[in-house]
Amino acid sequence: MPKLDEGARGVYLITVTPFRDDGALDLESLDRLTDFYLGCGVTGLTVLGVMGEAPKLTAEESRTYVKRVLARVDGRVPVVVGVSSPGFAAMGELAKSVMDLGAAGVMVGPGAQVRTDDQAFAYYEMAAETLGPGTPFCVQDHPLAYNGVQLPVPVLKRIFQAIPTAVMLKHEDWPGPGLAKLSAIRAASDKGEIRRVSILAGNGGGLFLPEELSRGADGAMTGFSYPEMMVDVVAAHAAGNVERAHDLFDAYLPLARYEQQSALGLAVRKYLLLKRGAIASMAIRKPGPKLSAADIADIDRLIARQDARLKELG
Repeated sequence: MPKLDEGARGVYLITVTPFRDDGALDLESLDRLTDFYLGCGVTGLTVLGVMGEAPKLTAEESRTYVKRVLARVDGRVPVVVGVSSPGFAAMGELAKSVMDLGAAGVMVGPGAQVRTDDQAFAYYEMAAETLGPGTPFCVQDHPLAYNGVQLPVPVLKRIFQAIPTAVMLKHEDWPGPGLAKLSAIRAASDKGEIRRVSILAGNGGGLFLPEELSRGADGAMTGFSYPEMMVDVVAAHAAGNVERAHDLFDAYLPLARYEQQSALGLAVRKYLLLKRGAIASMAIRKPGPKLSAADIADIDRLIARQDARLKELG
């Protein structure tokens, strides 16, 4: 499988981590889930992300998870692995392990200790040195997940000017959506200030996906229990059918919005994946939320309304 580069585009789906009811990794469900994602037409997979419960896995479980996904994918799509860590030693160890297994690249968020622009740039310089010249990486701009750490446009421009292995930006400036930032990065590459890098949109289940595509995003790197929505929206937009892209997006938006609740979002996503037959249990490793009967009734109503709207669209 070729390594991640600046030309990456499409939908890199953020995966969940299936657990059994007793909290153990469910590798059989992981196989089925991987097949489900591939069947939805995703361009790539991103594993061990924030919604993948990566911090709840041991180092050995993380390697087991990645090895299983890579074996199931068998080179059909690129796999990017989240390796963010409080320390560079752990980051480097995991990155080397997954690259040796066949990952296309890794994803790195900023350290929680970063407070200034110079510190943010220095952090990514050290991350690149730790990863080595043979490991391309995605810069994850996600203040909500990384202690509020901001990566302003000048910092991102410095990173992409100075670090050749930084080949992608995961644009997730939540609660943004940071559309002006996306436009500014694209303008910088158009002017020749930086090389053109891949930009994939995050922003909570693609809540601003059509607008981000219009601002220059190359696709999406986020999670949603209906990955085919992002696949179809990105394809329609790329074909020039922007209104069709918006219509499809609008049909799924109520459920996507419900799935993005900060407290319940992962539980909603796993319930939906269970209903769709992709996993055997909606278990979340502790600590984690649980759905109430009222939550489930809300979700089922939204599914029915979504199905009806998609039939209308044809």
